[in-house]
Amino acid sequence: MGLEPVLAKELTQLGVQDVKAGRRMVSFTGDKETMYRANFQLHTAIRILKPIRHFKAKSADDVYEEIKKIDWTQYIETDKTFAVDAVVFSEEFRHSKFVSYKVKDAIVDQFREKTGKRPNISVTNPDIRLNIHIAEDQCTLSLDSSGESLHRRGYRQESVEAPLNEVLAAGMILMSGWQGDTDFIDPMCGSGTLLIEAALIAKNMAPGLFRKEYAFEKWPDFDADLFDRIYNDESLEREFKHHIYGYDCDIKAVNTALMNVKAAGLTSDITVIQQDFKDFTQPQTKSIIITNPPYGERISTPDLLGTYKMIGERLKHQFKGNDAWVLSYREECFDQIGLKPSIKIPLYNGSLECEFRKYQMFDGKLKDFRSEGGIVKTEEEKQQMAEKHRFKKIREFKQRMEETEQNEEADIRSFTFHRHDLKKDNREFRKNREDREEQHDRKDRNGRKDRDDRRGGYKGSTNRGGHERFDRSGKDRSFGKKKDFDKKNRRFDDED
Repeated sequence: MGLEPVLAKELTQLGVQDVKAGRRMVSFTGDKETMYRANFQLHTAIRILKPIRHFKAKSADDVYEEIKKIDWTQYIETDKTFAVDAVVFSEEFRHSKFVSYKVKDAIVDQFREKTGKRPNISVTNPDIRLNIHIAEDQCTLSLDSSGESLHRRGYRQESVEAPLNEVLAAGMILMSGWQGDTDFIDPMCGSGTLLIEAALIAKNMAPGLFRKEYAFEKWPDFDADLFDRIYNDESLEREFKHHIYGYDCDIKAVNTALMNVKAAGLTSDITVIQQDFKDFTQPQTKSIIITNPPYGERISTPDLLGTYKMIGERLKHQFKGNDAWVLSYREECFDQIGLKPSIKIPLYNGSLECEFRKYQMFDGKLKDFRSEGGIVKTEEEKQQMAEKHRFKKIREFKQRMEETEQNEEADIRSFTFHRHDLKKDNREFRKNREDREEQHDRKDRNGRKDRDDRRGGYKGSTNRGGHERFDRSGKDRSFGKKKDFDKKNRRFDDED
């Protein structure tokens, strides 16, 4: 939420028609090629849904009857599997899973009545994914053409605690207006998400290059030749003449970032070094900083407010003549930076309503900067800042700070009890996750083998999670191989 205008602009640049931004969504029209390209090329889309029926429903029985009216033999074969996701905003329908069950029952019952057979359900790896969206009594049933969320690019080999979502990272970069015309710096880079997304944007590389598969590849009308042409078209890619730098004080984060950068094949464009932000010095060339420091929610530092004070000091004294963008959550943290932002943009990081603030750094006093023709706020930024209701009246972080203070005064025995339950849940979650990962890896290996047999003719190193990339010109378009993961020792091997 908050990236709708960015996604709408991406779609417009893609050349699609009828682009309309809504709440957490953007609609557009196009043909099959448009749908393939949207999945493959968009940086800020989570998934691409193809609506197949709109209807009104005031009860679960209405949903059931409307779904049964669709000829499901057009979309699902009896030997295939399917799954149904539901998103519900309605007083009548209070449970999304119940809606999913009604859609599933209608489809299965239709097949039983017509053929005596029925397709099976697969939650983890279905052949066909369906999505039903209900807003009060307005229902939209869609085919999910993406499958796994598009933020899962495929280059992430390992992660640090609380990694930045790839789609959010790309949206932040596009929102800043940076297109690769200067050096790019993230002084608190974590696992390197902002660095890699910046490189993809600077080189105009499709983020879908690393994906293993899309849901539309299992549709009955999938056009493999069309998608191969889209996948192998590098005519829009461009040369990046500057460089991207990432720093982090944690050596584990640095090693993780290096691993992900190598997997994306971007080691010539990105440099990652272990360095604390407090040691940051003025870059020699024009640069931009975009960073996502800890905000004391999922991760923190021993002195959170002191960290933000240090950020402001470094920017003021060691980043003159450049722009810096900071995503954070707590107003108390922004106050410690001690700099006046050019613009504040509301942006969600998961469920947290954050702010994305731009700081234009200049040498000397603001009055002198303006007298010399310097512009602190563009007309567009002034217009955005003048908009009413850009932020909630009661900021969530203030509520959470008050709740935290109240909790600190609560009975310590109650606090200990909840901590114990949480640890138990985490242990069970990790165990289940390892079982799911093992099943997923086994399916991935089988899927890659089938896909390689079906496609063939690839050149270069492993890409798209095990697939090699066509190259009509004969030059090496290889990306780094995905390393084998040793589950027992929780590490990747050193094989290239």
